[in-house]
Order: sequence, then C-alpha cells, then structure tokens
Amino acid sequence: MHHRKKREELILSNKREQIIKQWLGMWSMKTDTGIKDIFAEDAIYIESWSPEYHGAEKIKHWFDEWNTRGTVLKWDIKDFFHKENQTIVLWHFECQMDGEEPNAFDGASLVKWAQDNRIAYLQEFGCNEHRYDPYRNGNEPEFESTKNMWF
Repeated sequence: MHHRKKREELILSNKREQIIKQWLGMWSMKTDTGIKDIFAEDAIYIESWSPEYHGAEKIKHWFDEWNTRGTVLKWDIKDFFHKENQTIVLWHFECQMDGEEPNAFDGASLVKWAQDNRIAYLQEFGCNEHRYDPYRNGNEPEFESTKNMWF
C-alpha cells in the first residue's frame, strides 16, 4: 500500500511539473497554449514586483498584453519541491522590454493547486542576480547601489 501511494505522489508531482513547464514555456514562445486549461477560473497570480491578477481571464489578458511590449529571453527551471497541494519552483528569468536593456533575476514561485490540478494560486519571489558580501572589506558593511526593477 505504501509503495502505491508513493507512486501516485510521483505521478501527481510529474503532472504538476509539466503544467508549470507549459506555463513558463508559453512566455518564451509568446503563445497561449492553454492558460484557461492550467489556471482555475478564480486563480490568483502575484508577480514578484507587486502586480496581482484575479481570474484566468485576467491572467490571459496580462499574458497577451505583456507580450506585445516585451520578450522573455529565458525562463529556466532549476528545481521543484512538492508538499501536499503545493509546489515551489526555483527558476532564472531573463526578459527585455521594448526599447530597454535586458533584465535578469533569480526567483521562486509558490504554486497552490486546486482539486482538479489547475493552478489556484501562484506567487513569485525575486532575488537580484548581482549578489555580494557587504563585509568583504571588514566589520563595517559596504552596500552597493543596485537597480531592482522587478521586485
């Protein structure tokens, strides 16, 4: 019985990972391959830098509109962690908005799943890819001024 439960959990985790890969892949392709199939009708999506979208219809509108003025250059998955109805995915993101320099950062998304295995809630967290040790020259911190555009 325990072996069967572990196998079912592995199958479910793999299915959820494929859904997340589909979502991130849509951005690189600039193509909606099923937003309303993978997000619950009343889903909530929170970007790392504050915008919040309510409902699959609004998430689709944001996706379509954003892709008219920007391009995702890379959205690479680093790792997945699963616990019950939640998944955390670690990733690296790079994009370029029209007329601007490319922007990149590391991040994580917390995904909560609905009963039907659609995304009910997704919240992104960002981390500047330019990191440093403020104590590298002694006991007093020396902070660098950095531009944090996405969070």
